[in-house]
Amino acid sequence: MENPAQNMRAEAHHGKDLIYLTIYPQGYDPALEYPLVIMLHGFGASMYDLADLTRLIDDKGYIYVCPNAPVPIQLQPGALGFAWNVPGTDDPEQALRTEQKLEGFLHEVMEKYQVSPGRAILLGFSQGGGLTYRCGLVRPNLFAGLVALSCSIRNPEEMSQRLPAERNQPIFIAHGLQDNIERARSSREFLEAEGYTPTYKEYDMGHEINQEVMRDLSPWIKQVLPPLQRD
Repeated sequence: MENPAQNMRAEAHHGKDLIYLTIYPQGYDPALEYPLVIMLHGFGASMYDLADLTRLIDDKGYIYVCPNAPVPIQLQPGALGFAWNVPGTDDPEQALRTEQKLEGFLHEVMEKYQVSPGRAILLGFSQGGGLTYRCGLVRPNLFAGLVALSCSIRNPEEMSQRLPAERNQPIFIAHGLQDNIERARSSREFLEAEGYTPTYKEYDMGHEINQEVMRDLSPWIKQVLPPLQRD
C-alpha cells in the first residue's frame, strides 16, 4: 500500500465501530505522546480522501487518524462511497447512531495513541465538517481546536441548546466563494453571537481544499496545538 504522504507510514485498522486510517509521523516512536489530528471526510469519499493533507500540515509532530464513515453509498455503478448520514433524509436515529459511533471511536483512538484530553484537533470537510461542529463544539475539554472546511452548522437552534458554558474553543473556518458562501457566513455569525471568536476565511474556490487554505491552516494548527518537538 502506498503511503499517502511521503516518508510517513500509513496503516488501516478495524476499530470497534469504524475502520480507520492512521498516518504516523516520520520517525514515529510509540513511547512518545504525540498530539492527534482527527480528520472526517465528506459525503461519498472514504478514509483515504484527506490523507494527503497530512504532509501539508506537519510530517513529524502529529499522529493523524482518518475514520471511514459508516454508511455505504452507491455513487454510480461500480463506485462505492461512504457517508456519515444520508443527505435529504430525515432520519434522527441514523444521525444518533453515527454520533454514538464517532464518540466511541474518539475515545478508542485517544486511548490507543495515549492522547490526553485537550491534545487533539477535530477537522472535517463538507459533511465531515458539519459533524465536526456537532461533535466538537460540545467537547471543548477533548479538542484543543476545531477545523471546519467547506461546511456549515445545521439546526443552529438545536446546537445552541447543546453548547457548553465555556466558549473559547479555537475554530478555523474556510469556505469557497463559489460554494454556498452564505451558509458559512451564517455559521460564523451564529458562533460569534454565541460568544466564540472563530478564525474565518473565504477563498476564491468552489467545494474543495486548495493550497491557499493549507498555507493558512497549517500554522493555525501548530499555534493552537503545537507539534511534538524531538531533539
